[in-house]
This record gives sequence, structure tokens and C-alpha cells, in this order.
Amino acid sequence: MVKSIEGVIAILRGVRPDEVLEVARALVAGGIGVIEVPLNSPQPFDSIARLAREAGALGVDVCIGAGTVLNAADVDRAADAGARLVLAPNFDAAVVRRTVQRALFSMPGVATPSEGFAALAAGAHGLKLFPGEMLGPPVMKAWRAVFAPGTALYAVGGVGAHNLAAYRAAGALGVGVGSALYAPGVALTELTQRAHALVRGWHAGGTG
Repeated sequence: MVKSIEGVIAILRGVRPDEVLEVARALVAGGIGVIEVPLNSPQPFDSIARLAREAGALGVDVCIGAGTVLNAADVDRAADAGARLVLAPNFDAAVVRRTVQRALFSMPGVATPSEGFAALAAGAHGLKLFPGEMLGPPVMKAWRAVFAPGTALYAVGGVGAHNLAAYRAAGALGVGVGSALYAPGVALTELTQRAHALVRGWHAGGTG
């Protein structure tokens, strides 16, 4: 059974395999439980495999994901590396179907209700509103009114401490945070502090 994804998702775009574990430890120390390695990072499948092997040591049930997954072949590579979550900036039915076949959580990117309903019909477990900064909490709230109750909606793109509570109040089950949390070269202590602030902000946001 595919487990639901909730809360703050840390997007580690640009992370290297030789640093990914220490970065993950800093994030977990800040309360993060979901970590995404985008496939346009250096040697992403190596990073995913390292994280998956150490997931138990990192924290209780830390979920490792692959992001920017654009084809079914990369779904297989991510699954073989140990990923449990597959995210994409777009909706591709073949990617969704393969993700479901591999028993991973499917979160395609959508920008319209038509794309959202098509993605759900293909088997997607959740919908990633992307780019979040263009759609915004008002769109999230409007979508919540037309999609079936319980549909998992997420916001990614331009999300940070300034707006994640608004997304939660609008009905988001989670948010993906990239540059507002992690960028190559950020100090580990700063990373933990940012993670703490985001997690606190998320929990303070309420469910609206």
C-alpha cells in the first residue's frame, strides 16, 4: 500500500552524492521527513540510493523521492535505487502508470483542473500544483472545492516561510520547498534552522 505524503518536502536540487547524507541529517534534525532529489542534480540515482540505504538511520520512516522524472525508464531507475515517491513538473500518463505499477507514490505536476482530473484518472496519488507561485493559495482553495474530498493537493514552486501556511489553510496536504530551504553550499546549521522554521510554519498554518 502506498503511504500518503504530508507536510514539507525538501527539494535538494543540485545536491551531490558525496554530501547528500550530511544534508539529509541536517534536514531531519530540523523536522523534515520527506526528501526529494531532482534528476537534474549530479548523479541523482546515486544520491537516492545512498539516502534509501540510510533512511532508517536518518529518522523514523523518512521518505525518499525522485523529482523531475520525465519518462517511465527513469521511474524504474528511481524505484531500483530505493525511491518511494516520484514527482514531475508535468503530467505524463506513462510516467504515472509506471509509478503506480512500481508501487511508488505518484505526484505529477498540473496547472489546470483538466490536467488534474486526467492525472487522477491515470492513477496519480496526488496533484502537484506547479508552479505554485503562479497558481497561489486561491487556486488551491478553488480546486479543493471541485476535486473529490480527500484528493491530495500539493504546492511546489516559489513556496517558502512567507506562504506555506496560506497553502495549508487553502487545503494543501503538503508543499515542496526548494531554494528557500536548500541550495548547494548552504551551511548545515543554517539548513537545520531553515527546516525548523518551515516545519513550525506548516504546523502553525492549520487546515483552514
